[in-house]
Amino acid sequence: MATGDETRLIAWHRELVGAHDRLREALRIAQQSTSEQTPARRDLLLFCHGFCVALGGHHTSEDEALFPELVARHPELSETIARLAQDHDLIAVLIQRLDAAICSGTTVEDVAGRLDGIAAIMESHFRYEERRLVEVLASLRLRAPIATMLGPL
Repeated sequence: MATGDETRLIAWHRELVGAHDRLREALRIAQQSTSEQTPARRDLLLFCHGFCVALGGHHTSEDEALFPELVARHPELSETIARLAQDHDLIAVLIQRLDAAICSGTTVEDVAGRLDGIAAIMESHFRYEERRLVEVLASLRLRAPIATMLGPL
């Protein structure tokens, strides 16, 4: 029996952009938590960890499910997918460093700077991904749950 996502025609290009928009909003909330006069350490941990988990889950799903499917159907995208996967690795390292800094009790200013660095790379990555994949995704016919392909956000 098919589940909710599998019973409808999924507009994958819209789902990708929607996932990116939700991640942008999660990042904005995390950044906002660093700009408060005296942010509570637990709020900072919550927002930054939540953002990091969401972004990591999105990239893991793309790497494990969406990207192999795209390369199988569109081998001409191999170089694009390789570049996107390389971005995922870089962003994962930056997230690990942010997480370690937060856990070590670093300053709010340090956290804000690290989030700004992630934001710059993430936005560049999202724009490139959307430019290169939206057209292909608009025509993609694939029976799979959205969370499997794009992460649980």
